[in-house]
Amino acid sequence: MSAGLALHRDLEAFVRRDDAGRGQLDLLVSGARCAGCISKIEKAVRDLPGVEAARLNLTTGKLAVELAGQDTAPQRVLETVEGLGYRACLFDPGEAAAAQDREGRDLALALGVAGFGAGNVMMFTVPAWAGLFGQELNASTLTVMYWLAAIVATPCALFAGRPFFRSAWASLKRGRANMDVPISIGVILTLMVSFSETILGGRHAYFDAAVTLLFLLLIGRYLDHRLRAGARSAARDLLALQTPVAIRLVDGVERGVPVAEVKVGDRLVVAPGDRIPVDGDVETGCSEIDNALITGETALAAVGPGVRLNAGALNLTGRLIMSATARSEDSTLAAIARLMEAGAQTRSAYVRLADKAAALYVPLVHTAAALTFVGGWALGLGPREALLRAAAVLIVTCPCALGLAVPAVQVAASSRLFRGGVLVKSGAALERLAEVDHVVFDKTGVLTRGRPALIGAPAHLVRLAAPLARASRHPLARALAAEAGLGLVAEACVETPGQGVEGLIDGRRARLGRAAFVGVDGADARETELWFGFEGDVKIRFVFADNLRPDAAGTVAALRRLGLPVEILSGDLPSPVAEVAEAVGVTAWRAALTPFDKVATIEALAVQGRKVLMVGDGLNDAAALAKAHASMAPGAAVDAAQNAADLVFTGEDLRAVVEAIETAREARRRALENFGFSALYNLIATPAAMAGLINPFVAALAMSGSSIVVLLNAARPRLGRRPR
Repeated sequence: MSAGLALHRDLEAFVRRDDAGRGQLDLLVSGARCAGCISKIEKAVRDLPGVEAARLNLTTGKLAVELAGQDTAPQRVLETVEGLGYRACLFDPGEAAAAQDREGRDLALALGVAGFGAGNVMMFTVPAWAGLFGQELNASTLTVMYWLAAIVATPCALFAGRPFFRSAWASLKRGRANMDVPISIGVILTLMVSFSETILGGRHAYFDAAVTLLFLLLIGRYLDHRLRAGARSAARDLLALQTPVAIRLVDGVERGVPVAEVKVGDRLVVAPGDRIPVDGDVETGCSEIDNALITGETALAAVGPGVRLNAGALNLTGRLIMSATARSEDSTLAAIARLMEAGAQTRSAYVRLADKAAALYVPLVHTAAALTFVGGWALGLGPREALLRAAAVLIVTCPCALGLAVPAVQVAASSRLFRGGVLVKSGAALERLAEVDHVVFDKTGVLTRGRPALIGAPAHLVRLAAPLARASRHPLARALAAEAGLGLVAEACVETPGQGVEGLIDGRRARLGRAAFVGVDGADARETELWFGFEGDVKIRFVFADNLRPDAAGTVAALRRLGLPVEILSGDLPSPVAEVAEAVGVTAWRAALTPFDKVATIEALAVQGRKVLMVGDGLNDAAALAKAHASMAPGAAVDAAQNAADLVFTGEDLRAVVEAIETAREARRRALENFGFSALYNLIATPAAMAGLINPFVAALAMSGSSIVVLLNAARPRLGRRPR
């Protein structure tokens, strides 16, 4: 039990309850490592009377418990979690982050110590195995070399092995055996046998094997920790878009307050260039709102009194006074962050294939080693010879090849994709990518370039309107100014929110903006055009479009050749979505979707048995990226989308999606080959070690050889086609 809570068991003060008496309690759980831990904790808590739901996020360690009513004692939840052998305390985001940082530092330190030990122990074991200056070592010199190796390897192995020892002990206490159990026993027994052989003057000791094994395994453990750190930052990036300070208006006086203190009904002021702090409705003022990060809609939205605003949207042109309809923790951004957290939890629930194999592997191998020792002693071999045979069984079956079967392939595949401009954030992402059978694209910024571009305008007309365009913050005006390049800015400019900008160009009054603002009567108002004209002169129309990526249609065709159906989910208006779908040859598309609609669609496809690859770039895609079976984002995507995605591809080439899938499928085939070899190796080597045909020295060579075979298979050429 945590000390602080032992002194103060009344947790009711930390339960957030609504008007109906339902409450939520957040706890920080330490020690949960896998999907089995999640299932065990959630089931035990849900079975408590008065608990409606319980959800543990493996990435953050946060256990969110929903309580049905006032009669439910929150301390029973904490006692239940601690009774399962885990540590629990009140959830504090700062403490949770500090705990994760401590874990990262511990792993980095253990990795450094193991690397130091593995490198330096070779100074003594290489001469022992291969001789010194061409001469084989005599018995006394060999013993000295082994003692020196023991002095270096033993403290390094015991220190670097702590993450595995703690995990193995915790797993055994809960009546389970994960992969850390045979690793821990193998390391400890290897050290014991090595000391025994050194003391008794034997020819072979294995101090180098113990510390080198830990060094290789800690590399993977540290990379896994970095992956989880990236998953945590995705939700933080989302919430970072929520402005930390809101301007509250009370009796005509504006005062800045932390956004967490905003209450429903507060009147807030939003200046041009600021983001909407919380969800609310416009009371007074007119402006244009950029909802691209929230909904993915490329067109700006004109807002006025009564229009609903979403937290995180960008106010562009006018001053607004709004009435808050939700607190910051209930805002649209916070809801998307919670969806991402749930998606990350689902992703973390995948059990490593090696851990699944360990459930059968561990008891069989340990039973075989025990029977070898007992049977050999009973048959008159003596305790030393029986122990050497048992050690040979454990060493020859040490799960190096099994543990490297997948990571080695993932490293090779990730390296090839990296050279092709695709960044893979985890090996598990490749496993899931190889399984996808349905591809979903966002439109804006994925199939298209994600920014407005001027279409077919003569250069002399662009130069004519450019001085006014340079004076405006409107995205279309900026696109026009970018087309014109550097130049003069109009004088006496005044921007009218939601309409346009006017000013003097060479002493003549001109306007740039909507058709009606410029003086064009009867024209259809469109969000992808600007009109320009001098007072009393001819008006000029500029049309903009979000251009397709050049290889978008080819990428869709290539995906179809791989047997993958393609669908478009977009927050944009139906008309531009339909145009893009027709251009790339996609018949299944949906438009005007909110981030929650996208998540619901992904979940519906999952219920149908589909394993979806989501490709998106915006904040509105982040939750769907986290929820999908696998996900990719372009390098130009917002930080939240990149952090939520499994893979990030740089450059303008959408073909990277096809290359990633092909490489992932090839990597899966290589991994299965490695697993098959590992199984065959163990079927042959284990009986040989039990029969005494393999001593610990040969066992160490065989174990190392099996690992080398796995690595060479992973590094074989032609792992995926080189991206074009």
